[in-house]
Amino acid sequence: MPDESVKVAVRVRPFNQREKDRSAKLIIKMQGQMTTIANPETPNEEPKSFSFDYSYWSHDGFQEKSDGVLEPAGGSSYASQRRVFEDLGQGVLDNAFEGYNCSLFAYGQTGSGKSYSMVGYGQNKGIVPITCDEMFKTMDKNADPNKRFEVTFSMLEIYNEQVRDLLSKDNPKGGLNVRQNPKLGLFYVENLKRVPVGSYAEIEKRTDQGTASRTVASTNMNATSSRAHTVVTITFDQIIKSESGSETKKSSVMNLVDLAGSERADSTGATGDRLKEGANINKSLSALGNVISALADLSMGTKKKIMVPYRDSVLTKLLQNALGGNSKTIMIAALSPADINYDETLSTLRYADRAKKIKNKAVVNENPLDKLIRELKEENERLKKAMEGGGVVMQEGAGLTPEELDKMRKQMEEDIRAQLMANQAMIAENAQSWDDKLAEARTETEKIDVGGADNSRKSKEAYLINLNEDPMLSGVICHFLNSGETSVGRKDASPVPNICLSGLSIQKQHAVIFNKKGVIEIESVSGSGSKTKINGIPLTGRKALCHKDRILFGSNHMYVLMNPLKPETADNSLPKEITWEYAQKEIAQVKGFATGSAGLSKEQQIVQEQVLEILPMVSEVNAVSEELNKQKSFEVVLISAAAQEGGDITQSHASNDLVLVTVKMKNLLNGNTWLWERGKFITRRYLIQELYQKFLDGENISNIPKEQDPFWEPTEDVLIGTSNLFLQSLSYCLDFEDTLNISDYKGQEEGHLKVKLEPCDNKGKPIDEEAFVDDPHELLNKPYHFKLTVENANIHKSRFSKGIMVKYSVKNNGKVEEVKTPTVKNTLTPTFNHSKVISIPKLKQENLDFFESGCITLSIYGIQEDTMPDPKLLKLNTRELREASMYQDLRALTINQELRQMENMENSTANASGRRATMFGNEIASDTSHLKTEVVLLQRKYERLQQKERRMQQICEEWSKKPDGEKQFEPFYRAVSAVANSTGTRLKTRVQMLNQMLKLQKTVALPSYKDNSSPMLRLQKEAPGLQRQKTMDPSMLSQANKKTPSKSNGKRPSSADNNKTESSACVLQ
Repeated sequence: MPDESVKVAVRVRPFNQREKDRSAKLIIKMQGQMTTIANPETPNEEPKSFSFDYSYWSHDGFQEKSDGVLEPAGGSSYASQRRVFEDLGQGVLDNAFEGYNCSLFAYGQTGSGKSYSMVGYGQNKGIVPITCDEMFKTMDKNADPNKRFEVTFSMLEIYNEQVRDLLSKDNPKGGLNVRQNPKLGLFYVENLKRVPVGSYAEIEKRTDQGTASRTVASTNMNATSSRAHTVVTITFDQIIKSESGSETKKSSVMNLVDLAGSERADSTGATGDRLKEGANINKSLSALGNVISALADLSMGTKKKIMVPYRDSVLTKLLQNALGGNSKTIMIAALSPADINYDETLSTLRYADRAKKIKNKAVVNENPLDKLIRELKEENERLKKAMEGGGVVMQEGAGLTPEELDKMRKQMEEDIRAQLMANQAMIAENAQSWDDKLAEARTETEKIDVGGADNSRKSKEAYLINLNEDPMLSGVICHFLNSGETSVGRKDASPVPNICLSGLSIQKQHAVIFNKKGVIEIESVSGSGSKTKINGIPLTGRKALCHKDRILFGSNHMYVLMNPLKPETADNSLPKEITWEYAQKEIAQVKGFATGSAGLSKEQQIVQEQVLEILPMVSEVNAVSEELNKQKSFEVVLISAAAQEGGDITQSHASNDLVLVTVKMKNLLNGNTWLWERGKFITRRYLIQELYQKFLDGENISNIPKEQDPFWEPTEDVLIGTSNLFLQSLSYCLDFEDTLNISDYKGQEEGHLKVKLEPCDNKGKPIDEEAFVDDPHELLNKPYHFKLTVENANIHKSRFSKGIMVKYSVKNNGKVEEVKTPTVKNTLTPTFNHSKVISIPKLKQENLDFFESGCITLSIYGIQEDTMPDPKLLKLNTRELREASMYQDLRALTINQELRQMENMENSTANASGRRATMFGNEIASDTSHLKTEVVLLQRKYERLQQKERRMQQICEEWSKKPDGEKQFEPFYRAVSAVANSTGTRLKTRVQMLNQMLKLQKTVALPSYKDNSSPMLRLQKEAPGLQRQKTMDPSMLSQANKKTPSKSNGKRPSSADNNKTESSACVLQ
């Protein structure tokens, strides 16, 4: 038959609940076969247009029938499931009966509606089930006694370049092998289970079995459903007996492929990761894209010699025939309608547009049965002789080393042996009657229990139903709670629990659920250290459960309790249907993160989306770190624009307001930290899953090289904090010198940085004082030069003493330039005295605007080294190290809070009140942080009271020892009262005030005063807190008197504290 192009259809879904909550804007329009997409960032730009064989509008215009089936409302263009089948599925079915191979792909980003089109949901069945149902209905209508049908069903999953049989409980380590048939040149999966089926009900049950297998694997972290491809293969044979009695088989292979989420690899931002090349994320989809491009070029004749890279991935090997060979192929691309997904949706449209250019040549697969068997036997004989001789390798082995020859010979022997076994299996299959094979398969099918199948019990008994990030895998697993006790744990426990779970943080004896006449309670097993959360809150002790309560066992097993006996116990504020997303939002809220979307900008919505996506991943990786004892902890960190490095004197500071979502990895032994961008963390999490899977498979992972360990990272400079240098003085050609706060991403003070700004000439020579201008506009259209000097710093934390440097970015002579000071080592008070002249060839209004409202962000870095940890820490496991680290951070936070309270009471500093720090749910805000905070504070109060009591006892003892004549009551009363009423902060307050005065002496040049009043008096007026200090070191007073007055350092920005870094961060774990 002539070449036939791949048919391509696109389908747009309705807004999901998350998009509705965020008032998403529709960017897709369809008219006939035409689909257009509008860029929300450039609304005046002409929308991009694409033409396909079918454009299905399923966004709105539908109504729900009484049986739950969605159909078009009057006059709408809504495309129902039935219409999609009639256009696409019916063609697949017709081609199968004619003897053609058929393939149907579903492509699109995660959540775009691929699975809905392929499988469907509830009563709205998709293409696959409708096609199977219609196929058996057509077979039942057959009245020809000389024609019979044989249908086999297989279902596999490709994840991380490994093939897993979803119909088999036993999958080998590393997955099933993919072999190539040497005669046909096609690839096949070795030992894949192909089940004979005789009705649509049997296919449905086998599909449920495969889906349950996917769910269990996903929950146990063997796979992530959104990254896995699912391939359903239905082999449809028609055996026709001729008048002479010979039989001919007309065979059709239908491949129904639900591809993994098509998120673009570059959209995650995983650039720069040393292990990126080792990750197989999207490898299959990337290879599929390359194959489609090569085939499109071949079909259009744009290139003469093109090598189609089928061998680049497991997926493209298995789909070689469907893509560029003997097959009639259809692709359906699922589109998201929301503006927030514009980039991904446009990428999907371009992918589909490329695919429609491919042309295939399908032929009818019709052969006599006896000829097939004869050819198989002849091929087996040839393979046996080749394996016995091994001459092929030797004849073509010129120039190969003995090792290469031996490797090639072994590979060939393995391939020949596999092909022999496959041929022998086919011969054996043909020897056994179809009726016998079908009877065996039906016996096995009847025994399958995928859980949740007994719907009659669900209205009478309490049960747990699973939730999964893939909506198609939610509600698949069901555990009924019988009267009495139901134990939860691992299958290797003794006795075996009633509900067996496996995976991260699941203990042998994890929890017990009690059911007493419909009243459900749950309790963790004492001493097991198990992790269980109820509605996002850790389980402590025994707790009563209500209808629709959410239960998280370990890290991944999420269930909803359904109690039809006590439905009134459900919270009235709960949604009608509990989803995975709702449960994850609940956990995020408990950890201190606000999940509401009202009033958020698009950028903020994206950040919120990323945080909700990454939170469960961080919990999962922390659990793996504990189980593998990697001595690392992870937390989500949101870095505000003010805390990010970088600056450009030609742009407004407000333009860089996007919060950066990162993950901080901390070495719990030596305190070294790394900040990973979201994309890099997602890549590492994928590799960590691989490592954990090897651990589960029994491999020894303790000896892997550190360079291949996803938990290992070479030491790198760590960002201590940032300081924002405001430039308003430059608008008036004034010098400016100040000591800036260094704030980390949490907004906490890490030290101080002294800097100086001074207008100058192009060689850095300071300009005359007469250059001062009253109106900044006088500077427009003139060259402008200024010098930025980083003088010195004072860092608080001793771990940064190994080396400190400062980085910042400026636009110098029209080019962005990265500036870096020398590294000063072995001190916490480095002196840099580093200057940089910045030149603006022609000052423009945007430069003045930036001077007025912008700033240069100076990033202060510390050198990290792999130091030897405290020997005591080596005795602790990862969980104990994390708890110790959390306690230390909590203690530091408590001390800081108390110090700030004392500073506020004394009114001695303006710095503390001029800076704000916002923290949400970091490691301190863990699930038990509130209780720990109370414990620490009470412990500190107890210690102070003990000190008071000992001091009062000492005073009383001294009083009792005095002679009666020396006992004076009033001094004794004053002494006891002073101790009783003391707060324990006087010494600290005095030290702080002295330090503050020293700071003022060092950083503020004392002006000359006409009234000749003493510098000490002026200092007391400038720092009122000092007036409370009655005594002072005379040497300090003399130093103050010797201070030489200097000229004004320039006009400061209008905000009194605008040079104090203001940044905020959200830290989540």
